Amino acid sequence: MSSIREVKPFQEINTTKKQQVEEMFDSISGRYDFLNRFLSLGIDITWRKKAIKELVALNPKNILDVATGTADFAIEAKSLNPDKIIGIDLSEGMLSKGRIKIQEKNLGHLIQLVKGDSEELPFEDNIFDASTVAFGVRNFEHLQIGLNQIYRVLKPGGKIVVLEFSKPKTFPVKQVYQFYFKYILPMWGKLIAKHETAYEYLPASVQAFPEGTEFLSYLTNSGFTQVKHQPLTFGICSIYTGIK
Repeated sequence: MSSIREVKPFQEINTTKKQQVEEMFDSISGRYDFLNRFLSLGIDITWRKKAIKELVALNPKNILDVATGTADFAIEAKSLNPDKIIGIDLSEGMLSKGRIKIQEKNLGHLIQLVKGDSEELPFEDNIFDASTVAFGVRNFEHLQIGLNQIYRVLKPGGKIVVLEFSKPKTFPVKQVYQFYFKYILPMWGKLIAKHETAYEYLPASVQAFPEGTEFLSYLTNSGFTQVKHQPLTFGICSIYTGIK
């Protein structure tokens, strides 16, 4: 398993990746949901639905959504009819937007959002039936530590579902994808979010992320078994799963 090249939102500033990720998402939280739909052409909604289906057979009652952001995945998980969903994220700006959405959908009885760190989850061992992470693991400062923490708080038999960007390998999807990520996405990010750095960080972080079988090795090292990798939409995105 190779080491991960660290990519930070503000490479020239001497603060931790964790601090920079929090600052970046706080600054773009107001336009984050719109940009997600706009820049993914709405495909991210389909990806989340596919990832949620990975948990249907498990029928989880207590779900932890790590790096929950504005709570899109936590809200989608209500279709599983759980008793409780807890979303955790570093960015208070993102969480505040998520709380508004939860209130508007009258889901306050079901979904709780808390500010916290994926590497120091403030929960006891063996209490969640399932944990999800959507487009968040590549933002972990220490990937293995974050996955170890998720493993710790899952019950035996609990399942992790990770949804993350990956890099398509086939022509011409690979070339179109690279052009879009390198030129189009940062341009629109600068125009709409007024934050060019955030949308330069996105492709850089995807490029550095250990995808496919390499990421499965991180899951295995944390203790997960039956690890699987499912590419979506020509390899633009992937679903990873594992069982404690």
